[in-house]
Amino acid sequence: MGRTVPTFTNIIDSEIASWSKYRRGLRKEDQEVFDDVFRAAKLHLAENFYAMRTIPFESIVVSIAVEQRKLIKQMQDRIVRLEGRLADEKP
Repeated sequence: MGRTVPTFTNIIDSEIASWSKYRRGLRKEDQEVFDDVFRAAKLHLAENFYAMRTIPFESIVVSIAVEQRKLIKQMQDRIVRLEGRLADEKP
């Protein structure tokens, strides 16, 4: 029989487990941020499985970076809209 290929969810969970001592050393509020970061990686399970890099952590980091960049872009767009409103309100 062939080898069973782990799901990318299992790979991410395994990676999270390997960082458990680091996470435990973080302050409570930082632990929540840490968890959010790895949740971002889980938003791209299909893409990560499709890419199946030799070092899965590379895909995890890229997924996290993509989600962070999306958030930055959303905030930049919101700032531009708010600045536009403020400029329109000036006498």
